[in-house]
Amino acid sequence: MSSGSGVLDLDLIEELRMRRWARENYVPPDKRSHNWHPIVHEEMEKKDIEGDRIVPSASYRWNAN
Repeated sequence: MSSGSGVLDLDLIEELRMRRWARENYVPPDKRSHNWHPIVHEEMEKKDIEGDRIVPSASYRWNAN
């Protein structure tokens, strides 16, 4: 996958593996290694934003009348 950003080009499968690894091995920003690939940082930053959102949960009540 070529983005033209100067970052090492990755094929799609490798990029998806890195993104999955980033989500499964998520750490807070202050614990992230500067040696990790930019894709890993990008995916963890996405997860940071997702964590800031409040997702309303559905509340169900059984009425036995």
